[in-house]
Amino acid sequence: MPHRTRTEPSQLTIFHLVQPVEGGVARVVTDLVRAQVAEGLRAVVACPSGGELADRAAEAGARVHTWPAGRAPGPRLAREVLTASRLIRRCRPHLVHAHSAKAGLVARLAVRGRVPTVFQPHAWSFDAVEGRAAGLALTWERYGTRWSTRTLCVSETERRAGERAGIAARWAVIRNGIDIGHFAPVCAPGSGPRTGPEHERQRARDALPELTDVPAGAPLVLCVGRLCRQKGQDILLAAWPRVLADAPGARLLLVGDGPDREQLTRLAPPGVLFAGAIPDIRPWLRAADLVVLPSRWEGMALAPLEAMACGRPVVVTDVSGARESLPPGHEHHSLVPPDDPDALAAALTALLADAGLRARLGREAQTHMRATCDVRKTAAAVSGLYQDLLSSPPMTTRKRTKR
Repeated sequence: MPHRTRTEPSQLTIFHLVQPVEGGVARVVTDLVRAQVAEGLRAVVACPSGGELADRAAEAGARVHTWPAGRAPGPRLAREVLTASRLIRRCRPHLVHAHSAKAGLVARLAVRGRVPTVFQPHAWSFDAVEGRAAGLALTWERYGTRWSTRTLCVSETERRAGERAGIAARWAVIRNGIDIGHFAPVCAPGSGPRTGPEHERQRARDALPELTDVPAGAPLVLCVGRLCRQKGQDILLAAWPRVLADAPGARLLLVGDGPDREQLTRLAPPGVLFAGAIPDIRPWLRAADLVVLPSRWEGMALAPLEAMACGRPVVVTDVSGARESLPPGHEHHSLVPPDDPDALAAALTALLADAGLRARLGREAQTHMRATCDVRKTAAAVSGLYQDLLSSPPMTTRKRTKR
């Protein structure tokens, strides 16, 4: 396959196969598409209908195709592979970029190394399941890596987890980024009392009808994420009564939707609000005192990055990407073990009790995000990876050696 130079940008086609159509993966793909179109590349996105990805990718300039696919492998897998294979042949891309375990499974079966293929797991499939299913997922990842020209991880811890699991991949690590200009405080740090962070927070609360019943000055903790086992909202709800014991007026706000909403609603103690899916999370971040994400597994979650860019301190679980996303020295205040309601409650309580500490952590977090997590740098690094792969000799499928 000949290499196409930047003097022929319209000829270079990137085909993104994506299964999750909302949340962090959808935002990552949209940001990449926007940058690739601006660079002059032809971006194609194939994804299931529904959710936010199709519309946002089209607005960013991608050609969008419907690819019917479920989140997990099942009896429709063969049809999903066949449909993806037809779309890829029709688009004739120079490179296929598969996002998520399911898209990675389908893309690699459909292409099998005939087109340079980047697989980006966005968290490992074998972390999402247990028992026999986890064993099958791991077996596939070890086998399927032969058809990945590169396995692109969003954090070093995600890569190391893959290595420890015995995946002999050709690795690349490019950390997630966010739109720094989009996610920023309205008021600059050090502003006066009527324009500073406290005034901004109260003004944001006053503008949200869902928060009209929250008393002025009541501590507000925000959790943003799909309502599912991965994001750990059940652990947060188990910890919340212990938070209320030390901060009786505190309110917890869950933003997002998902398969566990009904169950979580039943589990919710007093002082918990459910806002559902929100198209623009910025007003909610600005209204919060503190943002928490108690995930059981991640690659590198976007929600804490967005919160910190808005000048909000965070509490996150020590899963892949968490330590790498925090500013130096914040681990003591912001990092807790996963699946540990006591540790989570203690961290939340400590920060809610110390407004000065929250303010300092928020300022440091905002500065750190602006220096390290600009999505333009992420997109440029991905573009550089594509160019390296397209200028390299064709990949040969590795054969298993006998022992």
